[in-house]
Amino acid sequence: MDILIAGPAHTVFAEEISESYSLSAKVRGTGIAQRSAAYIRSRMEKGDAVIALDRGQFAGFCYIEVWGDKDYVANSGLLVQPAYRGQGLARQLKSAVFDLSRERYPEAKIFGITTGLAVMKLNSSLGYRPVTFSELTEDPEFWKGCQTCRNYDVLVRTEKKMCLCTGMLYDPKEKTQHSQKTKDKTFKRLIEIKKKLFLKKNTAQDEKDNSGL
Repeated sequence: MDILIAGPAHTVFAEEISESYSLSAKVRGTGIAQRSAAYIRSRMEKGDAVIALDRGQFAGFCYIEVWGDKDYVANSGLLVQPAYRGQGLARQLKSAVFDLSRERYPEAKIFGITTGLAVMKLNSSLGYRPVTFSELTEDPEFWKGCQTCRNYDVLVRTEKKMCLCTGMLYDPKEKTQHSQKTKDKTFKRLIEIKKKLFLKKNTAQDEKDNSGL
């Protein structure tokens, strides 16, 4: 199995991927936005997608969308063909597109909306947290993508405040702050350990020096 950054050479799979999204929506019976072949090709041509190939056969796909002047990016459209499910491919694709997002858009907040419990667990393992829709991008073009979802009426009725999907967000600034706090705590622990060792050493030396009195 090869998981690759999709490029122009992979646009030959665009029609098949688009059809797979439509079929998945029917089988699951839940909301899922439709993706046209043209849109999928555009993601590939920009290098904003990852694809899984098994000896030249399409096995899975996921792509990046950029919103709000690159302030937000979404890892969207996680798709694994039925024959390849239950083998950990979804996790590999999700991790690959997450790493690609961090590499290409290091300052952007990464978010997604999903009804799938498995995707929520994957997101959580990568550092996402559940959030209200108000913490997601306000870019109207993103929300237009929900218009083909069967639950779009719920989103409209709630004025984009909530829907059947759960919003999840990864903020690199929060991660950096957390990492810095962890480093600070580690540094403080090292200082405390060194102080204890220093005091212990000095005490032992004093006892040795006083033993001859």
